Amino acid sequence: MSRKVAVLISGSGSNLQALIDAANTPSLPDTSICTVLSNRKAAYGLTRAAQASPPIPTAYLALQPYLKNNSSKTRDDYDIEVARIVLESNPDLIVLAGWMHIVGDGFLDALKQRNVPAINLHPALPGQFDGSNAIERAFEAFNKGEIDHSGVMVHRVIKEVDQGEPILVQEVPIEKDDTLATFSERVHSTEWKIIVEATKKILDEVKPLS
Repeated sequence: MSRKVAVLISGSGSNLQALIDAANTPSLPDTSICTVLSNRKAAYGLTRAAQASPPIPTAYLALQPYLKNNSSKTRDDYDIEVARIVLESNPDLIVLAGWMHIVGDGFLDALKQRNVPAINLHPALPGQFDGSNAIERAFEAFNKGEIDHSGVMVHRVIKEVDQGEPILVQEVPIEKDDTLATFSERVHSTEWKIIVEATKKILDEVKPLS
């Protein structure tokens, strides 16, 4: 494959699975996932990567064990090490797909030096429900009559959480008879679609197919 994507995860990896399924298909042509890094050892996404065909190389690095084992190191050093690991595989793009760690200057500067963009998936519309538990907060706001829909976006990664330039945005309706579970399911289905579309969009910009 001529185009390579590195993926950062923290959990089940359902968004990673969407990328695995799309890789080297018309949805993501001539594209492979070159590495998957998790900051949680038990993240099922690591299993998804290992069981892919062909298996995708994986890595694990968690903040607290890293700091415990390297007493002179800082959170910024951790971010630099995360960047070093993923950049070893020479990706054209880094996708944060459920990565539950706020990246800092160490990570962003390392990517900038190599001219590798990073994008993040967030289950909310731009400017709404930045940070964690966005789906739950949107559903609560709907029940209070404050909103009548939510959405999903993929944005460029900057230091400010979930505030980078949006690449793709899609609204997600909230129905009157929704439970949190049914609304969450609709959000996740949208995530699986939009993360592939945004990945292709950025790859077509940074490494267009001839």
